[in-house]
Amino acid sequence: MRFLITAGPTREYLDAIRFISNPSSGIMGYTLARTARQLGHQVTLITGPTNLAPPRGVRIVKTETTQAMHTAVRKFFPKCDCLVMAAAVSDYRPLHKFGGKLKKKTSFNLKLTRTLDILKEISRRKGNRLLVGFALEVSHGQRNALHKLHHKNLDYIVLNTPAALGSSKTTAAILNSQRLIKQFRNIPKSTLSRYLVTLVNHARKPVSK
Repeated sequence: MRFLITAGPTREYLDAIRFISNPSSGIMGYTLARTARQLGHQVTLITGPTNLAPPRGVRIVKTETTQAMHTAVRKFFPKCDCLVMAAAVSDYRPLHKFGGKLKKKTSFNLKLTRTLDILKEISRRKGNRLLVGFALEVSHGQRNALHKLHHKNLDYIVLNTPAALGSSKTTAAILNSQRLIKQFRNIPKSTLSRYLVTLVNHARKPVSK
């Protein structure tokens, strides 16, 4: 299969050096890319800023902002069989970016606006491709994950918790629209990756031309 995988955080700049982001390490997305390549698939990895070594044999596309990641996903999506959105994309960005470096102040007002929902937008071009999303939840996990799955027209969703951030292990569940497929507790992300890549491969569909 031809996998398109996103990984890591995105950054939304407030000024020339400060940004809004999150603590995603990119480990999950990089592990997925490495596993898919080891299993014989073609892989393109679109990554936000990380400190991770690139997996061998994988095409790497470096991005930083949500807009840049969206542009890259749109570019490579037509040639993939499956998109796995493992990146932790920033939900908000500053409405206005300050020029240069913002000087210290006692306080100031910062207005935020929503960033583009990459997965929801790209799902309109889905065709017969498989879409896999991730949901990080702190409460009502399965309910919220299923809502996201239906809202974004996904085939599978991986539900995890903040404990997975920056860790090589995860406690997670994989769901589709009909049922809970598999639950994992405190397993290496490589184990989850192998299960997910194999699951998707068995469900593969011919890509719409």
